[in-house]
Amino acid sequence: MKPDRISRLLALAALAAASPALAQDAPVPDKGDTTWMMISTVIVLMMSIPGVALFYGGLVRSKNMLSVLTQVFVIVAVAALVWFGWGYSLAFTAGTPFFGSLDKMFLAGVTASSNAATFSQGVVIPELTFVAFQMTFACITSALIVGAFAERVKFSSLMVFILLWVTLVYAPIAHMVWYWDGPDAFVAAAQQGEAAYAAVTANSGFLFNMGALDFAGGTVVHINAGIAGLVGALIIGPRIGFGKEPMPPHSLVMTMIGASLLWVGWFGFNAGSNLEANGVAAVAFVNTFLATAAATVAWVIVEQIVKGKASLLGAVTGAVAGLVAVTPASGFAGAAGAVLLGLVASPICYLFCTTIKAKLGYDDSLDVFGVHGVGGVIGAIATGVLVDPALGGQGIADYLAQPGTIQFTFPGAATQLWIQLKAVLIAAAWSAVGSAILFTLVKVTMGLRPGADEEREGLDLATHGERAYNY
Repeated sequence: MKPDRISRLLALAALAAASPALAQDAPVPDKGDTTWMMISTVIVLMMSIPGVALFYGGLVRSKNMLSVLTQVFVIVAVAALVWFGWGYSLAFTAGTPFFGSLDKMFLAGVTASSNAATFSQGVVIPELTFVAFQMTFACITSALIVGAFAERVKFSSLMVFILLWVTLVYAPIAHMVWYWDGPDAFVAAAQQGEAAYAAVTANSGFLFNMGALDFAGGTVVHINAGIAGLVGALIIGPRIGFGKEPMPPHSLVMTMIGASLLWVGWFGFNAGSNLEANGVAAVAFVNTFLATAAATVAWVIVEQIVKGKASLLGAVTGAVAGLVAVTPASGFAGAAGAVLLGLVASPICYLFCTTIKAKLGYDDSLDVFGVHGVGGVIGAIATGVLVDPALGGQGIADYLAQPGTIQFTFPGAATQLWIQLKAVLIAAAWSAVGSAILFTLVKVTMGLRPGADEEREGLDLATHGERAYNY
């Protein structure tokens, strides 16, 4: 929804005066919506631990398996504490168009009786449920980054970087894309007049006010993490022996288990982002299923054509590419659009993970940029087309068209594509610049990578004094 419908204010106010149904008691959370959001929260957490941990752990050499598991597990803990301390407040309170305030620092004022808005008028969920759901997004986005420079980063330095990154990069982008006061606040402000409406609009995030569409995190999660990972890989430098010695995955079995957990958990990630258990959640649910299936098949076909063999590694990578690409479009596209998106995004990600990476020579260890960065860009831009009702999309909600209902509009593909492209560029630039500053700061103060001997020995023993396997 683009909150610029000032021309409807007088008509809306008149209708509101004649409609006693609009003057209702404060909404109460529905138990079904609350249950759905708690389930979604749990399975999104499962995506990080054990999903991402096993997916990444299987892809590295055996001497670094435990280090990756430890990094992901502890990152989840660090990100969760940052979210409790100040991350949630910076992301989801009114402040500026770029970041919120510290009014809810340490969850001040967030109680069992406080509620958070959804996307339907008169529908809310417990705010603590919303806090926990969004906390899992901060956790998994932070965890995704480490795959780009796996096998060559200092544990302590990585944890400090994550603390700073969630604060200064993730939370502001989440605020810019997702923060608004909710449909009830917008409709109520419109009834009060232009000044009130301008004030509630000013509370919203910069990209939200621009009209950017991101249902579940194409910009906030995937572009953000993909760009940060690439920046980290470039600043840290390649692994010792990169390009000169083989570095095959040590356990594709573990990787397949991790990928499967990701696919299952992604239903909570995408469908849960609707914040309600309704038909739109079902749209996101089905789109998540279909885009992933299409991307898996597309990657396998490309491998069969190019290499003459379809691989398990290719199948699971294709699945993740499809999950990434459909994330921003999941609640906006139609089923056919989701299939098309998976079929298109997967080969493009394949190209970046193989040919382009090889030609440019950067060491993105586990293809975080090639899958999450590139897939996120494709999905975010494609959302501008796939949302079109003429193509089976859901359209864009216009809460001011008729109080008590949601009308759907579409400004046209050219207009929405331009908005989506600007959102992609802004999110990528924020992540790139912010991440570069933070990586450099940690590098000059603590150092980013272990010594050469430690790296050769493997980070399992050198950093943690443990082995993933005792044989």
